[in-house]
Amino acid sequence: MNSILLSGIVFACVFAAALVGMAIRRILPEEHLCTDVKETVRLSTALISTMAALVLGMLVSSAKSTYDARQNEVVEMSSEIVTIDRSLERYGPETRNIRSEFRRVVAEGVQRIWPAQSSLRSERRPADKAETLVDQLEHLEPKDSSQVAAKSQITVQIIALRHTQWLMYLKSQHSSVPTPLLVALISWLVIIFVGFGLFAPPNATIFVTLGLAGLAVSGAIFIILEMYSPFTGVMRISSAPLIEALSQMER
Repeated sequence: MNSILLSGIVFACVFAAALVGMAIRRILPEEHLCTDVKETVRLSTALISTMAALVLGMLVSSAKSTYDARQNEVVEMSSEIVTIDRSLERYGPETRNIRSEFRRVVAEGVQRIWPAQSSLRSERRPADKAETLVDQLEHLEPKDSSQVAAKSQITVQIIALRHTQWLMYLKSQHSSVPTPLLVALISWLVIIFVGFGLFAPPNATIFVTLGLAGLAVSGAIFIILEMYSPFTGVMRISSAPLIEALSQMER
């Protein structure tokens, strides 16, 4: 879902709704614009505004939790990568080729998730190449009890890393804004802006004010959509933790 396009559509819808309200005002008989009618419309608009504010706040909170969870998983993966590399180093010189292959796999993974070219699509599905590391590890022949323990520990660490990778991938694939909820929210916003325009005099100040209000709500929708897509867009999660892990592996 293109967050910029959708937020632009939301802005166009709510601002057009305000203009529709102003147009309706011109054709309504005077008795439909009396004080009692204004008060009823004001109370109804306040009720819908309250519901919209609650849903908007809930979506922002949920999107922020999703964004923070993916960010924490990236940091956790970085920590696990450095831990595995250090464990391989402690095992002995026999793991030199495995460490080199591991660094290459990690570097390729960073390029797939955070491609250097913006035109390329982010690929978060764990690559099957990592399975070869387990196969190489199985061929190691420990010389003493410490290497036996180290080999067992490294295997557990690699399994934990794969678990974190798949967890991040599957959650990112199935986390998005519930479409019915988003449609309901946009519908409420349209109704609210029709109510704004219904009793607003058509002048430059009103147009600017309604435009700014439209930008505010469409901006909120944009932020929600961006946080639900943490590996793409302008708010994508930084690759800095994994880059730092790579630099630690090269020391």
